[in-house]
Amino acid sequence: MTSVKKGLPPGLVSNLQEVLSSRKGGVGEQSNDGPSTSSTSAENAAAGEGNDDTRPIVLVTNGDGIDSPGLLLLVEALVREGSYNVHVCAPQLDKSASGHSVTLGETIAATSAQVSGATAYEISGTPVDCVSLALSGALFSWSKPVLVGLFMLLLSLVYIYLRYHRLHLQLHLSHFDFQVISGINKGSSCGHHLFYSGVVAGAREALISGFPSLSISLNWKKDESQESDFKDAVAVCLPLINAALRDIEKGDFPKRCSLNIQIPTSPSTNKGFKLTKQSMWRSTLNWNAISANRHPGAGYMSNQQSLGLQLAQLSRDASAAGAARRVTKQKTNVEIESVGASGKTEVNKLKKYFRLEVNHSYPLSQL
Repeated sequence: MTSVKKGLPPGLVSNLQEVLSSRKGGVGEQSNDGPSTSSTSAENAAAGEGNDDTRPIVLVTNGDGIDSPGLLLLVEALVREGSYNVHVCAPQLDKSASGHSVTLGETIAATSAQVSGATAYEISGTPVDCVSLALSGALFSWSKPVLVGLFMLLLSLVYIYLRYHRLHLQLHLSHFDFQVISGINKGSSCGHHLFYSGVVAGAREALISGFPSLSISLNWKKDESQESDFKDAVAVCLPLINAALRDIEKGDFPKRCSLNIQIPTSPSTNKGFKLTKQSMWRSTLNWNAISANRHPGAGYMSNQQSLGLQLAQLSRDASAAGAARRVTKQKTNVEIESVGASGKTEVNKLKKYFRLEVNHSYPLSQL
């Protein structure tokens, strides 16, 4: 689960141990119905940006893409709990082995999505793009760093003056109880896989940004694992998620901690949780030569295909040039615009566009 066992407080360790005893009979109690979706994704997205929900905020992302069963079932369970303000910001496509990569020099589209009643956006980028964008304040108003920073500074001053009113302050701080959950990933993220893993990168980005996080992976085996295993995986890890969020509310959860949770192939036979060190296991990467006869696109393409690629490239270049002109005209570092979805039948889609720029605070010579 985590590579730092000695650094965890005794309260957290005991909570993790108590989760197993309280979980008896929990596996299989999930609904047999598939993940449900909301029919008003644009309304949920708009409402989620400015609501006054004081429940703890849970941001969910993953590496397999927003339509993966692991994410859908996990979000459905979190929403059904009713205790959390659930937001989703996940890749539009499968980015399982994207590592800790970000998208530079390209416009990122954030489109409202239908995910089990949560406020959700699908992002045309990597898991790190998703978490970074969600925490930047550009997509969700509750994550605006200036507002949160000023509020936390004010509460810190009040805490110094009224230190004995801890319970009163805890009620105010509960609005900013926050956790990032990345998963549930289809496949192991053990050992050296964590360097390639997109699901671990999403949790790591939250950790770098100063927020506690969990990454969850299901050890998927071909010809053995089934889609129903994700339901059991949710039932296994949900008590642990609840325990972590309770510790965050009480201030017991380590501030600089990200738990990497690995669920066995058959989650229903899970015997419990164990804190362990990160292994050095790795799989071998094999490159196989593919002939042009087996994959024609690798060796040649027709004139029509070539013309189509050229037209597509011209279209992308034109879009990028137009986006660059708008950024220059607005004199901002982030391009944000809201337009209607084109070419789709979903009239309730809300789409926004963003572009990432890296700002170096110090010259490299001073680092």
